[in-house]
Amino acid sequence: MEFVIVGYGRVGSRTARIMAQEGHDVVVVDDDPDRVDRAADDGFETVLGDGADESVLVDAGIESAAAIGAFTPDLNANFAACMVGTHHDCRTVLRIDEDYREDIYEKYAEDVDEIVYPERLGAAGAKTALLGGDFNVVADLATNLQLTVLEIGADSPAVGKRMSELDLPGDARIYAHGRQRESLTIPLPGTELEAGDEVAIIAETERADEVRETLAPARA
Repeated sequence: MEFVIVGYGRVGSRTARIMAQEGHDVVVVDDDPDRVDRAADDGFETVLGDGADESVLVDAGIESAAAIGAFTPDLNANFAACMVGTHHDCRTVLRIDEDYREDIYEKYAEDVDEIVYPERLGAAGAKTALLGGDFNVVADLATNLQLTVLEIGADSPAVGKRMSELDLPGDARIYAHGRQRESLTIPLPGTELEAGDEVAIIAETERADEVRETLAPARA
């Protein structure tokens, strides 16, 4: 599959590398010559130019791309790039920075296929979004590992427990935590879980269901 990545900064570069490692063709677009050179050195086909410019994206192959990921720090440029992608019938993934507000999210969410926050799941989430998956549920990290994001329900046995008190199946580990509508961050051992919290967990694939049942048991 072919993908266009706009912006070869922290998020774009990592996402491009993940996509390439999985066998996908990636074209990188950036208006910074140094970043374009870096992308070329990393083995990517590149186009130097404004990712919000349709002619630049056409040069990058938007007409045949499966999806475009607009990952620059400039929200307006990202949105413009996604609108070009929509015009050419490809999947659109828009980056919003950590200081997003709910009204900004709602303004853009209806016009793109997926919105990603680099501070939540980073490149793994962006990759899954580009491929059409739900990056807030499960993203494959390796052949035997999964990244799972769960919401702690009011009936979860984890409510009221500190991170250090959790007994998770196998070698599962919580690597990020966030309150409702907040970005996920690295939790402290003394952080106490509340209903509505989200936790990101790395677990062995075969133990993922056990982890979900431990933290977010299905309602009868």
